[in-house]
Amino acid sequence: MKIEKDSVVSLRYELINTGGNGEIIERVDDPISYLHGGYDGIFPLVEEALHGMSVGDQCSVTLKPEDAFGEYEHELVEVEPRSSFPSDVAVGMQFEGGPEDADDEDFVLYTVVDLTDDEVTVDGNHPLAGKTLTFNCTVTGVRKATEEELEHGHVHDEGGHLH
Repeated sequence: MKIEKDSVVSLRYELINTGGNGEIIERVDDPISYLHGGYDGIFPLVEEALHGMSVGDQCSVTLKPEDAFGEYEHELVEVEPRSSFPSDVAVGMQFEGGPEDADDEDFVLYTVVDLTDDEVTVDGNHPLAGKTLTFNCTVTGVRKATEEELEHGHVHDEGGHLH
């Protein structure tokens, strides 16, 4: 079966920091699955490259920042008073934040990137923002999506519906 709209695609992949030192950022040996056809389950350029492929086919797609996690936005780096954070705050911790009148969609996930006795520096950029990446994958399965999967817009596991 070929990959087409409304099919479930399973694949193994690796994500490489092409613009940096070529490090492998992530490698998945157990296949992941996504609903093919514009359901936002995978990068659009990867989905486009996979369209029409079959089990065993491979592809490699270079993703510029705007095709993956966006450009790095310096305005998403903020320095806040340490007193605004829990006493055990540490580099790497994450906090949700946004304007006081914001709804959930306007919240940003901030990561603590630096600490002093008086201040905490947080960064709201995705860790891969601004990076050029290469997505290499091998198709391990293709099947027709179920009506329930199409209705919900995502893949369900073998046991049924999980969110």
